[in-house]
Amino acid sequence: MLLLDTTVLIDALRGRPLVARLRELRAAGQVPWICAINVEEMMRGTSAAEERAVVRFLAGMRLAPLGGAEGELAGRWRRDFARKGVTLSQADCLIAAAALGVGARLATGNPKHFPMPDLSVEHWPVGS
Repeated sequence: MLLLDTTVLIDALRGRPLVARLRELRAAGQVPWICAINVEEMMRGTSAAEERAVVRFLAGMRLAPLGGAEGELAGRWRRDFARKGVTLSQADCLIAAAALGVGARLATGNPKHFPMPDLSVEHWPVGS
């Protein structure tokens, strides 16, 4: 299973080469996961003219739940990494927690944003 970070979703919508990787997943019968954070980030960056296409694109994914357990995990990561002098974003921590919550690997263009233990991260270079 694979949860997609927003960087990957944006590049796929732009038709960049990694869209082929998503097609391969679909052909293999794998439906990628997203979470509410991805949806919010995508909608925030979408124009009114693009909104229908973005909503349709996201509807083809599985939605990972974000509940109390994921919030607690994300908060622990932010706190523990901050004590080491590393600042992690709330959004990235929640995305990572959602991936772990459904037992998925995380596909991202920014693997350095996800140093969380026990999280399997796949680097999907974006912008190419």
